[in-house]
Amino acid sequence: MASVKYKESKGVTVWFTGLPCSGKTAVADRVAQILKARGYRVERLDGDIVRQSLTRDLGYSREDRNENIRRVTFVAKLLTRNGVIVLTSFISPYRDIRAYAREEIGEFIEVYTKCPLEVCIQRDVKGMYQKALRGEIKEFTGISDPYEEPLNPELILETDKESLEESAAKVIAKLEELGYIEKT
Repeated sequence: MASVKYKESKGVTVWFTGLPCSGKTAVADRVAQILKARGYRVERLDGDIVRQSLTRDLGYSREDRNENIRRVTFVAKLLTRNGVIVLTSFISPYRDIRAYAREEIGEFIEVYTKCPLEVCIQRDVKGMYQKALRGEIKEFTGISDPYEEPLNPELILETDKESLEESAAKVIAKLEELGYIEKT
């Protein structure tokens, strides 16, 4: 069986952060499709999936959320240093733990999926916001737990004002601009 030949690239972690239902996963998935079609090695680390395996023992306290991000940071760092483009999608609500991830990983692009709370609530197909508003879910980011907006992200996507394709194109353009992938 022939092995797949990937384009050589410098590894980088693209860290998507934002409120629940702000578009992190959708944009990261679309960027992954584009990069894979171009022949790059890509890995996706998504909050919902990671919590089913790597961090299922953790809850949602600040300490547990930070431990969740520390574990993800370790995995992303290993992949990044081995030439993989890592696309993470985690609420990661606290600035200090995102700063830790940036410092640990090194090759790091923070992407803020900025979206008004009202729009996130409208997008919520799982009904999590409604449960949080009724007090059924404690420590829910944006409702009963804070989200600390990034102060200096490399990229801000206004997912309530731009299409999925426009947001993904901005991420691809940033990767090209910073020299992580070839311009097309």
